[in-house]
Amino acid sequence: MNMATIAMQLRIKGERIVPDLEEACERLHSAEGEMILDFSSVRQIDASAMRAMERLAAAADDNSTKLVLRGTSINVYKVLKLMKLAPRFSFAN
Repeated sequence: MNMATIAMQLRIKGERIVPDLEEACERLHSAEGEMILDFSSVRQIDASAMRAMERLAAAADDNSTKLVLRGTSINVYKVLKLMKLAPRFSFAN
C-alpha cells in the first residue's frame, strides 16, 4: 500500500525569525521526511538568524529531514549562498 505523506509546513515571520526557526527545530522529529519553511515575509537575515539556520540544518541532517525554503527573497538567498548554507536547503517559489 502506497500512502502519500504530507510535509510539515511552518511560516517564518520576518519579525521573529529566530524563535520561528527554533520552533521548527523542535518540531523536526514529527516531520516525516520533509519540512517546508515559508520565508515569504523574511526580507533579510542577521547573524543570530544565520546561527539558528545552521542549527536547524544540522538537526535536519541528524533527523534525515529535507528542508525546503519557500518564497525566499534574493537577498536572503545570497546571504545563504555566501555563508555556504544554500546547499543544505532546497528552494521553491
